[in-house]
Amino acid sequence: MTTYNFAAGPAVMPKPVIDQIQAELPSFQGSGMSIMEISHRSDLFDQVINDAEKDLRDLMGIPTNYRVLFFQGGGTLQFTAAPLNLATKHHHIGLLDSGHWASRAADEARRVGTKVDILGTAADNHFTALPTLDQPVDQALDYVHLTTNNTIEGTTYTTLPQTGNVPLVADMSSNFLGQQYQVTDFGMIFAGAQKNLGPAGLTIVIVRDDLIGQAQNLPSMVDYQLFAAKRSMFNTPPVFAIYAAGLVLKWLKAQGGLAAMEQRNRDKAALLYDFLDQSKLFTSHVKPADRSLMNMPFVTGQPALDAQVIAGATDRGLLNLKGHRLVGGMRASLYNAMPKAGVQALVDYLADFEATHAKGELTDVSN
Repeated sequence: MTTYNFAAGPAVMPKPVIDQIQAELPSFQGSGMSIMEISHRSDLFDQVINDAEKDLRDLMGIPTNYRVLFFQGGGTLQFTAAPLNLATKHHHIGLLDSGHWASRAADEARRVGTKVDILGTAADNHFTALPTLDQPVDQALDYVHLTTNNTIEGTTYTTLPQTGNVPLVADMSSNFLGQQYQVTDFGMIFAGAQKNLGPAGLTIVIVRDDLIGQAQNLPSMVDYQLFAAKRSMFNTPPVFAIYAAGLVLKWLKAQGGLAAMEQRNRDKAALLYDFLDQSKLFTSHVKPADRSLMNMPFVTGQPALDAQVIAGATDRGLLNLKGHRLVGGMRASLYNAMPKAGVQALVDYLADFEATHAKGELTDVSN
């Protein structure tokens, strides 16, 4: 039975990358040492991290006045690191509250003494649509925080808010490399790797040169200027995670780059959304214009029936479809490495389930 992993993260990785990791694991580059054993100070790892940065710059068109930094601590650490490094003049940022992770970012910024203005919120529609800016942004803000894709709620920004001269700081963790953005539209981008780039343990930070180096006496492990000066090797970096991410970046290049990948992702998403929109059993509550290409929550409206859907899917090798505890139901995450065949298998199963339910052949879950 073919299995397809719809987890929101850590998530599916490209099979050719998994195969290459398996083949190279005992002896990396014929060294007699595993990639898990080599020194981060070695020429072997220099090649790995340099190639990863170059390939990322090529794929995203990252200009030379932006630094690429390799961090640990996940996107959550950057909720703290970003205000410590960038909110140094006014100690005051704006934020668009698009869901759980945006709210978490606001909480962490406040913990380090940064004032946070909520410039718009989608709480009134239960985060089924995106918040917008209702008035011009105060130009005295240090930056505006934006979650480009909301993993739990299933929304994404395709048109960016206009913030004037205030830098935009984007948490791209769940749609990084899955759709195209212009790097120069942002002062900083950060993303945990475990959605579209590789295994957990690595976080990418892309930050404009002029925004760093203003903070004083930062803890070393969150100091962007220090990490830039030390080429992300102030301490031992996540060697294996960077290696795996580098292989994924080369795979992305071989697929035709981000334009080709975004089109592929749009095709996959349309396949599932088209089914949900005509279904009489399954519903997507997300505003169509704001729907994510990466994360698609949907429900039947009956939690017990949702549980049957998930159990039946698991039996057919369609794994990790349980929705986040905050929204319930089901969630299909269609990251770059999810093949279209996996989405088709999911749609076929949901159609079969709906037909069986319509015939009354399922266990009664109304009581």
